[in-house]
Amino acid sequence: MREMSSPLSPGRRAFLRKAAALAASPAARPVGGLAAALATMGEASAAPDIPYKALVCVFMLGGNDDANTVVPYDAASWSAYSRIRAGVAHTQASLDATALRPAVALAGGRQYALHPSMGALAGLFHRGKMAVQLNVGPLVIPITRAQYESADRRSFPLPPKLFSHNDQQSVWQSSSPEGSTVGWGGNLGDLALPYNGGSLFTCMSVSGNMVFLSGDQALQYQVSPSGVVAVDGLASLWYGGDAVRQAFSQVIQAPRAHVLENEYNRVTQRSIASEARLRGALDAVRLTTPFPASNPLASQMRMVARLIGARQSLGLVRQVFMVTLPGFDLHDNLLKAHGPLLQQVSEAMAAFHDATVELGVDQQVTAFTASDFGRTLSPNGAGSDHGWGSHHWIVGGAVRGQAFYGTPPPVSAGETGSEADQSHVGQGRLIPTTSVDQYAATLSSWLGVPDPFMNQVVPNINRFGAAAGRPDYPWNLGFMN
Repeated sequence: MREMSSPLSPGRRAFLRKAAALAASPAARPVGGLAAALATMGEASAAPDIPYKALVCVFMLGGNDDANTVVPYDAASWSAYSRIRAGVAHTQASLDATALRPAVALAGGRQYALHPSMGALAGLFHRGKMAVQLNVGPLVIPITRAQYESADRRSFPLPPKLFSHNDQQSVWQSSSPEGSTVGWGGNLGDLALPYNGGSLFTCMSVSGNMVFLSGDQALQYQVSPSGVVAVDGLASLWYGGDAVRQAFSQVIQAPRAHVLENEYNRVTQRSIASEARLRGALDAVRLTTPFPASNPLASQMRMVARLIGARQSLGLVRQVFMVTLPGFDLHDNLLKAHGPLLQQVSEAMAAFHDATVELGVDQQVTAFTASDFGRTLSPNGAGSDHGWGSHHWIVGGAVRGQAFYGTPPPVSAGETGSEADQSHVGQGRLIPTTSVDQYAATLSSWLGVPDPFMNQVVPNINRFGAAAGRPDYPWNLGFMN
């Protein structure tokens, strides 16, 4: 096999995006996708009839245990699962209420159920608003177990620093390990900026600083679950009252002779103006959909729904959001701790979908899950260890729901020499049969990115699909309308 080229460098990606911006000028816009949909636009506010779309990444920090989330349910698969996972397996009876009935049955009689605490999402699945993508994870190229075990890393490159929390979180979000400065959500933001009037509100986090939302030009705008975040000094109490506060506001925004001081004050000025604009837009949003109390993820997703409700007053046609929930690194206490976490995810995502229905944008907003990695099928006692491939789900009105996508993996911890053994790399760690790049490209295509522009969003995508000689690893996984 020929030597693989390295992923696109940030500098080369920036160059290609600038070239794309020129190509998207009125004289030379590509046909189809985002550019064609918005070709008649000047400013977003000048064309309010352009359909709005948004992606929401729900990241489960710590590495979600996929085998106890999307659980083998048919008799043969559950029997193998319960034998391997003795001590941490769900009983088959406990899964009856969340058994998933796809519109088209899986081959070989394979069946799955969601964790017993995920009844809200099971309901969405059966309403056709949720799909499950099986065994997805970071890949540089499609790879087999023999290639994984090969010493020839030039021909068979692996994702960097597999099984490391920080690095795999970054690889999921940016195709690069910890230290990366540009994520694929930010790449989408770079492409959307011209159509959002360069808005700071294109990429928005309710979870702090996330590389997923950082672009070359697009900046991530951070809010809290309760609303906009003010400049500390302006939000503090002042002994002299409002007069002192106003004087301080003028000082920190005033032009300076020193270049760095002036730039700092300019950024502060922009921050204060953006805060005021966003606060005013959010104050006008009236959302009645109930979200569960004492659920930190639900609080974040409620804020995302309110931000989407403010889209028209902010002049936005494309947005990317991120929310997170920590606590999934369950080397111990899996049965007791996992359920409450997944219940929070299930109820938050279901309430969020209901809120998009209330806002009239359920066909235009798609939420999807991600996590550091899956976990070992073999338990380490009362928990599980770091894995690789994992199962994830997609929710929204535009999802081709009540369906599974991808390849159901064998339920095996790696019996030596068996066919099942070729799907794992020790202790039941799944080798992904779908790459994060394919998952991201499918979502990006729905958002409006044309195929020729896809490697500006997902730099490794050209290593998959028919053009790379791998039609069994297609760009578009099919779970979006």
